Amino acid sequence: MRDSEPWAQAMRMLGLAFLLPACLFVGYGLGYLADRRLGTGFLNLVGLLVGIAAGFVQLLREISKKSR
Repeated sequence: MRDSEPWAQAMRMLGLAFLLPACLFVGYGLGYLADRRLGTGFLNLVGLLVGIAAGFVQLLREISKKSR
């Protein structure tokens, strides 16, 4: 399989489209679970921010890998 095939490129871009929302969902979910477990009210926001940061870092890695 070559990277220049149109369907391979389309699948790679589709993966990027789901990357950021998945990171946000996982970060918020873990923060929500930590909130319930510890009885706090702010860890879901912390988890959301960590998810945003992780999503953008991974997005930038994929984009830089593509440009090489």
